[in-house]
Amino acid sequence: MTGILVIGACSAMATETARLYAQQGASIFLAARNEERLAALTADLQVRGAERVGSAVFEALEYDQHSGLVQTAREFLGDIDVVLVAHGSLGEQTESAASFVLTRQEFEINALSVMSLLSHVVPLLRERSAGSIAVISSVAGDRGRQSNYVYGAAKGALSIYLQGLRNELASVGVSVLTVKPGFVDTPMTAHIAKGSLWASPEDIARGIVRGIERGQDVLYLPWFWRYIMWIIRMIPERLFKRLSL
Repeated sequence: MTGILVIGACSAMATETARLYAQQGASIFLAARNEERLAALTADLQVRGAERVGSAVFEALEYDQHSGLVQTAREFLGDIDVVLVAHGSLGEQTESAASFVLTRQEFEINALSVMSLLSHVVPLLRERSAGSIAVISSVAGDRGRQSNYVYGAAKGALSIYLQGLRNELASVGVSVLTVKPGFVDTPMTAHIAKGSLWASPEDIARGIVRGIERGQDVLYLPWFWRYIMWIIRMIPERLFKRLSL
C-alpha cells in the first residue's frame, strides 16, 4: 500500500494527481486551505478507489503548523512514500513589483513555505532511505522576464533549493522531482487568454505520476517547454533585455 501526502491538494494539478493515485488504490492524506473543498475531494477519492483518505486544513504561511501537519500525515499513512507539494500563488507582476509586501508574499508562499514543509518531510524519508518528493515549480523560474519576474524569482529560488536537496538525498535513495509546468488552464490562470501552448491539469497530473514512477529529476510539462525554455535561456542578455517577454 502506497502512502501519498498531497499538500495544496485542492489546486487543479494536485487534485488530478490525487485522483490518479486513488485509482491505484493508494492511501492519501490531503492538506489544503478550504475545508469544504477538502471534504468534497476526500469523498471523490474514496469513490475512485483510494484505500484510505485523510485530510487537514493547512495554511502555507503558518510555519508553526508544518511539523504537526507532517506528523499527522505520517500517523495516518504509516509510511509516507510520496510527497507532492503543489500550493502556490501567481501574483500580478505590476502590483508585486511596486510593493515589497507583495513581493515578500510571493516568496513566502512559492518558496519559503515549501522549504519549511520539506524540512519536516526530509528527515522521515532519509530515516527510511526511501520515498519520493515532487514539487511544482514553474518554467517562469528559468529566466527573469519583465512579465513575471517576481513570481519567477520565487520559483527560481525554489528550483535551486530542490536541485541542492536532490543532490543531498541521492545517496540515501530519496528522489526529488522538480516539476516545471508551462501554461496550465487552472482557476489561478482563469484571467489569462488561452492558446495552443496551454495544457490541462489532467495532462500535467499524468506527467507527474509518470515522472515520480521513473525517478526523474526535472520534468517540463508539457515536454516541449524544455526546448522553449532552452531557447529563452540561450538568448544573450544584451538582446534579451530588448524583448517584451
